[in-house]
Amino acid sequence: MRVAIVGPAFPYKGGGALHTTELAHRLTALGHDVVVESWRAQYPSFLYPGQQTIEVPEGEPFPGVRRELDWRRPDGWLACGRRLRGADLVVLTLLSPVQVPAYLGILYGLRREAPVVALCHNVLPHERKAHDAPLVRALLRRADRVLAHSEEQAGLARGLAPTPVSVAALPPHLPGKAGTGAGGGVRRRLLFFGIVRPYKGLDLLLRALARVPGVSLTVAGEFWGGLDQTRALVTELGLGERVDLRPGYVPAEDVPELFAGADALVMPYRSATGSQNAWLGHEHGVPVIATRVGALADHVTDGVDGLLTEPSVEALAATIERFYADGEPERLRQGVKAVDPEPYWAAYASALLPSGA
Repeated sequence: MRVAIVGPAFPYKGGGALHTTELAHRLTALGHDVVVESWRAQYPSFLYPGQQTIEVPEGEPFPGVRRELDWRRPDGWLACGRRLRGADLVVLTLLSPVQVPAYLGILYGLRREAPVVALCHNVLPHERKAHDAPLVRALLRRADRVLAHSEEQAGLARGLAPTPVSVAALPPHLPGKAGTGAGGGVRRRLLFFGIVRPYKGLDLLLRALARVPGVSLTVAGEFWGGLDQTRALVTELGLGERVDLRPGYVPAEDVPELFAGADALVMPYRSATGSQNAWLGHEHGVPVIATRVGALADHVTDGVDGLLTEPSVEALAATIERFYADGEPERLRQGVKAVDPEPYWAAYASALLPSGA
C-alpha cells in the first residue's frame, strides 16, 4: 500500500513526533510504501510556550519525510492534498484542534481521491475551549474512518460525527535508551516527568508531599504555563529544600540518569487518555505511582510494579507513605519489567490499515 502519514516528525520533539516516526518505520517494515508529510511550522509560538524542535532526534528518524506544511500557508495545505491523491491510505494525526484548519485544507486538495483515517491522540483536549468541538467535528465528518486510543475516546468521537470508529491502545514509542533504575538503596526521592499542565496534577502531588516528611521530589519537564505559581506553592508549603524544579525540555540522552536518581515515577493526573510515561518508568527499571484515571491503570499492576491511587491530596499522601514502608520500594522495583512493544504495534497496525492490507 501507498500510505501517507500527516503529522509531526523530527526535528519536532515529544510523543506525537515519536509516534508518527515509529508508525512510519513499522508500516515500512510490513512492506508498505510510506511517506510522512510533516511541518515546517506547526503552531503559532503563542499557542505552545515550550520548545517545539530539537537538534538531536529522540529516536531513529524516518527517511521519507517531507517538511513543507506551514500553519501560515493555506496554499501549502492544498498542495499537500493534491500530492496525496491516489494514495491507498492517508492518515491525519490529530494532536490538537489547532491542526484542523490545515487538515481541512489538505482534504479539500485531496478531493476524496484517497481514503482518510483521522488518528486521534486525543479527540478533544484535556483543557477545552469553545471552538475545539466544532473544529474536531468538522474533521471527523470528512474522514472515512477514525482511530481512537480508548473506548472513552471512541465515545467522544462517535458523539461528534457518524464516521466509523476503531479502537486500538496507543502502542509504546519511548525516547532514548533503557536505563537500569535506581539500583542500590532507597533514595527517598520521587520523580514527576514530562510537560506540566494543570490536568497532570503536580499541585496535588506537592500538597501530598508536604504531608509526608523526609521525601524529596524532582520535577523535570516543560511548564505549559504556571511555573511561577508552582514556585510559589513550593514556598508556601515549605518544600524549598525538598523539591528540585528543573523546567525545560529533557533531552533523550539525559533521561536514564534522571530516572536512576528516583525511587518511583509519580503520575498524579486528574484526567488522562493514555500516557507513555508509565511504560517509560518501567523501561528504566523504576516503579510507578499513578492515579486511576484514563488508561493509566492499564499500565501499572497495583502492588507488583507500582501502586495505584485516587487523584486527591489525601490518597496520594497515603500512597507515598505506603510506598516507603520497609522493604516496599525494593520489592516493587523487583516486579518492574519493560513493556514488549510488538503485540501493541501488531494490533495497532491491524486497526489502522484496511481489512486485508
